[in-house]
Amino acid sequence: MLVSALFTSLGINSGLCVFFFVLYSILRKQPRYYQVFLPRLLAQGNSKRRRHFNLERLIPSTSWVKRAWSISEDDLISSSGLDAAVFIRMITFCLKVFSLAGIIGLFVLLPANTAGNQLEEIDFTNLSNNSLDVFTISNVKIGSKSLWIHFSAVYIVTGFVCYLLYYEYKYISSKRIAYFCSSKPQPHQFTILVRSIPISVGNSISDSVESFFKEYYPSTYLSHVVVHRTSKLRNLIGDAKRLYKSLIHLQSDPTRLKDKHVGLFGRKADLADRHVRKLEDIEKNVRLEQSEVSLGREETRAAFVSFKSRYGAAIAFHLQQSINPTQWITEQAPEPHDVYWPFFSSSFMRKWISKLVVVVACSLLTVLFLIPVVVVQGLTNLTQLEMLFPFLKILVTIKFVRQVITGYLPNLILLLFLKTVPPIMRFLSSIQGYISHSEIEKSACNKVLWFTIWNIFFATLFSGSFFYQLSIILELKNIPAKLAVAVPAQASFFIAYVVTSGWTSAASEVVRVIPLIRSLVCTNDDLEVPSIPYYRDIPRILFFGLLGTTYFFLAPLILPFLLIYFCFAYTIFRNQFLNVYAPKYETAGKFWPIVHNSMIFSLVLMHAIAVGIFTLKKLSLASTLIFPLPVLTLLFNEYCRKRFLPIFVAYSAEVLIKKDREEQNDPAMVGFFEELITAYKDPALLPIQYSTYTDSLNTPLMSSAV
Repeated sequence: MLVSALFTSLGINSGLCVFFFVLYSILRKQPRYYQVFLPRLLAQGNSKRRRHFNLERLIPSTSWVKRAWSISEDDLISSSGLDAAVFIRMITFCLKVFSLAGIIGLFVLLPANTAGNQLEEIDFTNLSNNSLDVFTISNVKIGSKSLWIHFSAVYIVTGFVCYLLYYEYKYISSKRIAYFCSSKPQPHQFTILVRSIPISVGNSISDSVESFFKEYYPSTYLSHVVVHRTSKLRNLIGDAKRLYKSLIHLQSDPTRLKDKHVGLFGRKADLADRHVRKLEDIEKNVRLEQSEVSLGREETRAAFVSFKSRYGAAIAFHLQQSINPTQWITEQAPEPHDVYWPFFSSSFMRKWISKLVVVVACSLLTVLFLIPVVVVQGLTNLTQLEMLFPFLKILVTIKFVRQVITGYLPNLILLLFLKTVPPIMRFLSSIQGYISHSEIEKSACNKVLWFTIWNIFFATLFSGSFFYQLSIILELKNIPAKLAVAVPAQASFFIAYVVTSGWTSAASEVVRVIPLIRSLVCTNDDLEVPSIPYYRDIPRILFFGLLGTTYFFLAPLILPFLLIYFCFAYTIFRNQFLNVYAPKYETAGKFWPIVHNSMIFSLVLMHAIAVGIFTLKKLSLASTLIFPLPVLTLLFNEYCRKRFLPIFVAYSAEVLIKKDREEQNDPAMVGFFEELITAYKDPALLPIQYSTYTDSLNTPLMSSAV
């Protein structure tokens, strides 16, 4: 990619970022868009709609940036939970790493690269027509002593990253324990999920659970709730909710209440009356189905079992309950509102088949995604594109068009395709058998991360540097020198990718494009407070972390663009946590091991690339001395896995017993245990009433809704 093509991409995306920021700073002040930009503040009652007009509302301002930066970590934890704080610490971690890497890369490595003459002399008077390869390690002469600078940089950055990883793992572990110790009693702390419950003749599943735990846990067992299959109920309740919303929308528009003549005799029908009658019929069916389920039908061989202490629940969770290890299988219960109830409606065979389907679907998606990757790489190579489509020859002779096609269009196409991946991966994880939304999102996070690494990093590298360079590789004499050029050659593409997928995506996040368009198309008075999709945003940030780690010594020019992105992300996501996102669940930092493992992988990948580069540059001693680095990195990772990972899996007996003793004589625990008995009752079994029949359209249609 030429420098001019990168400048074109940079100019387009910079313009989009400025446009999004200005648009946000104006629209956020307009009362009409409070539900889009301030839904959390509205729900909390901290923001009121101001109806009076003033000129200040039309003037862009940066006050929101100052407020986003001013909030402390403790305030963030108290308002959005530890998961939000860990998410922000992931961004600050990357900022620290690439600040040091940027200093080394820009002030030490970049001069060493530009001083080389392996490719060609740089014509700074005609910089825009030069390839970015002259700024990479490819320009350093084979066997040059300046390669030892790159060698030293790899060691320094590896040591710094490992130090930060250890510090962050230790800090977040301590925060996780402190968060637990300072929290109020939560139902999931006292509850486990038991599956594969054996059924004895003449006894129900509920009887089996009660007799088993009363016999083996007589002093700590409190109660249990058997899980039922409620998929049919959920469909009915979903129909009732949709019909109710439609009815409310009808009431808000009196002109639509009376429809045209219907039937043979032209009898007029009242739409609202018909909706009410239909809603009452659905509710009657819901009550009948709830009665059927409550009578013991549709039970699954699973139950939530609650105990009188956290320690008692932990013992039951960790111990094998039966001689037969396939029976009485226990696992930690999620928070009641985090339970993914449709999971329990699946049979064992259906869950087993679903897992196979997910594996096959992920594999097919990975293969199919190679198509847009190949198309994108074709756009970066105009010579090959002209051979495939001769009619484009005249069009690409226009300088600006050529720069847009090679610098901006490939990454835009890739970004649009990537937008579809996170929701697909979340859907696949939801049918994989997880019992909570948090576990589904953690699984989807891993899927999206490794999908991105494989399809964006490796597939781009191979399609761009291998297939297109095949003719050169066949020249046996030039294999080492040409491959040394080909490996870092995709750095220019990834710089443009950071600008398009990073800068613009971060700027569009603050504008909330889809909710904004929805608010313009239809007016909806329902206030919806969303939760942050970690499975979408964590993989993107970690992928940029991988790009910076692996390419910092190959092409240091990528680092300023990454630093700008992380500054954007830091400001924007802190703002979103304040004004938009409310936590849907709390894992107390369980996403951090994903961050740690991703950075370890990035370091090992960087070491592998360094070995190849130094070998091809005929600096065999440097490539040999690099070998201890991945070994030491993996040993460090194993130490962290033994030292910190267990804290993210379960709390220690020391912490649990101390917490139980603190609350032993607390009078409030009596009321808590009373609520705990019904905390895990399926929401589908709770009574609902969305309609109250009335002849007056001015009377509210809903007496109570659950």
